[in-house]
Amino acid sequence: MTTRDDTPLWLFADQLGPAVYGGEHSHREILLVEATSALSKRPYHRQKLHLVLSALRHAERDLGDRATLIKADTYTDALERYGRPVLVHEPTSHAAEQFVHRLKKQKLVTDVLPTPTFALPRAEFTDWAGDRARFRMEDFYRDQRRRFDILMDGPDPVGRRWNYDEENREPPPKKQATLGAPKPYQPREDDIDEQVRSDLDRMDLNTVGVDGPRLFAVTPTEAKRALTRFIDHRLHIFGKYEDAIMGQDWAMSHSLLSVPLNLGVLHPLDAVHAAEDAYRNNDAPLAAVEGFIRQILGWREYMWHLYWHFGPSYTHNNKLDARTRLPNWWTNLDADTVTAECLRHALAGVRDRGWTHHIQRLMVLGNHALQRGYNPRQLTDWFATAYVDGFRWVMPTNVIGMSQHADGGKLATKPYTSGGAYINKMSDHCGDCEYDPKKRLGDDACPFTAGYWAFVHRHRDMLAKNNRTQRAVSSMDRLKDLDAVLEQERARTHF
Repeated sequence: MTTRDDTPLWLFADQLGPAVYGGEHSHREILLVEATSALSKRPYHRQKLHLVLSALRHAERDLGDRATLIKADTYTDALERYGRPVLVHEPTSHAAEQFVHRLKKQKLVTDVLPTPTFALPRAEFTDWAGDRARFRMEDFYRDQRRRFDILMDGPDPVGRRWNYDEENREPPPKKQATLGAPKPYQPREDDIDEQVRSDLDRMDLNTVGVDGPRLFAVTPTEAKRALTRFIDHRLHIFGKYEDAIMGQDWAMSHSLLSVPLNLGVLHPLDAVHAAEDAYRNNDAPLAAVEGFIRQILGWREYMWHLYWHFGPSYTHNNKLDARTRLPNWWTNLDADTVTAECLRHALAGVRDRGWTHHIQRLMVLGNHALQRGYNPRQLTDWFATAYVDGFRWVMPTNVIGMSQHADGGKLATKPYTSGGAYINKMSDHCGDCEYDPKKRLGDDACPFTAGYWAFVHRHRDMLAKNNRTQRAVSSMDRLKDLDAVLEQERARTHF
């Protein structure tokens, strides 16, 4: 079907920014759809549904006469009711992409355009990937910096170093309960949010987590304010403490931009250029700026492209044969039944906000799941539904590859697991915990410390062949109480 110049443009709920509907498409009418079947398909976090509906309805208001918002049971119902074929950009999941191509065969969609909400087009990543069997984020990240001329001094990186990770791993400051960073931007709720909250109450969907104030930007204007607030007041201390955890400071100095980025209302290059400008203007140190840019232009783009490159079967990977079903206290976000302070705080963060920062995701929740052998596909689905920024493309490579090593090392060179010592170093949780991070045996043995050795024992053959993990196996073989630790962990039912 030929796309006419006046063909309307259909926007999915994660394509709500001017990069999608502006520029060459600024003359087109816009279709927005609220599909009840999509909202009820999985047990999403209550605040996630609020963010999505708020974003759609604010887009309708902001676009004025250009926009038509249709509320229907399914997307197909809405398109048929709309009565005109539409143009659409590539959606952000395998299932949605297949669905769009079915709609194209039904003549409801005229054409599918490339995704404009990421820096690097999918076709260019395919060229970069070539026939690589293994991938290194560092290679991709450096090529991204060169391609987009970010933090470059001619052919060389600014400061003659690509990576400032070593300066961005400070533990939390001692003798203070919070980092002391200026508060992050928080949008002001309006009549749209009030109506969304009322509608969600009435719909009585199967959700997880609790309702709460809207914490994240859902419009381009709000996203710009959130970015400006971060760059001007928080970026300068971001890098140093980006891996630290403090129990009374859920946001630390993080940007909280993942939601507007994943809704498409903030373009990643806008965030990257703003951070680089802060460095060039001497408003933020290079290590902090590089760490932030690495997250956006490096890791986030990398995860997006590998999602498509690895394909829909990637979530079936389970190389460590992890079969344990997620326990009810986990899926119900029942943090109050958990004793380990780090795990309790992380689960409470998901329950109360649908968000925790990346170290809580990887080294607390992911670490626990890896040690206990939780099913990686179930875990991927959980992260995608319980987190407000967890769209379908985000989690497979982050969970299957990085967190759970279920792809056998295709993405990460070693499993990311640790005992309580790491959590003790990087958080302020252990001092108030009933468990002792130094103990692996006994009633007060840390479940992360003991769980680490149970994991090493369970996968000793695989770990012994990896030069990055061989030492863990040799250390385990010197433990005189290993059998008792293993028996203890097999019987453990509480954490």
